[in-house]
Amino acid sequence: MGLVDTHCHLQDAKFDADRGAVLARALDLLEWIVVVSDDLPASRAAVALAQPGVYAAAGIHPYHASTADADALDELRAILQAPQAIALGEIGLDYYNEYAPRTAQAAAFQKQLALAADAALPVIIHNRDADDDTYALLKEHAGALPGGIMHCFGSDAAFAERCVDLGFYISFAGNVAFPKAESLREVAASVPLERLLAETDAPYLAPPPKRGKRCEPCFVQYTAQVLAGCKGVSIEEFTEASTRNARAVYGL
Repeated sequence: MGLVDTHCHLQDAKFDADRGAVLARALDLLEWIVVVSDDLPASRAAVALAQPGVYAAAGIHPYHASTADADALDELRAILQAPQAIALGEIGLDYYNEYAPRTAQAAAFQKQLALAADAALPVIIHNRDADDDTYALLKEHAGALPGGIMHCFGSDAAFAERCVDLGFYISFAGNVAFPKAESLREVAASVPLERLLAETDAPYLAPPPKRGKRCEPCFVQYTAQVLAGCKGVSIEEFTEASTRNARAVYGL
């Protein structure tokens, strides 16, 4: 059982010049990857990129929450009917960068949680500086959802535990490996191995020793090594557990 990258943005323009080579490097190392979206054009592109070893997630990010009108949600619903689409995301709340009003973010979040429940798809959650409101909405909808991922986790251990109690998985990106991220590594250590995931969020957050470069899905290997250390297990044990977790949440 090989590593997987549970969250990347391979449709991003930063990959336009060499997307094929990036994908080849990813699939040479990894079992599979999930290309996640932040708006409708990205969602269409993610589905178009799907192939053996490459899956798609479609959704409207809180940055773009003001665009989530009835027509957009109808189009998102249609995109999610593609067999390559295995999740709805990323969706959620972002109070650090309020590119959309909080009321619009909450409305878009709730509508997409309901859509995910109707489509029987797991959700990928973006949460930044909005723990209480994110939790309240997730708690309201969790019982109707087949599963979910707290993407690029950056909150504290208490919030991670609350999310795990709701049935969610906790995913860490390359920033968990940054030298000054000791507190985040402590959070990772607190998450049960059976609820832990690794991701890149490529092209963002490249982990050491690639920090400062454009991140690629194959860089998940470095994040996985750090997370294995956090849990005090071998990279082989972490790989087996995290890939099993990823298969479970994505229904693969």
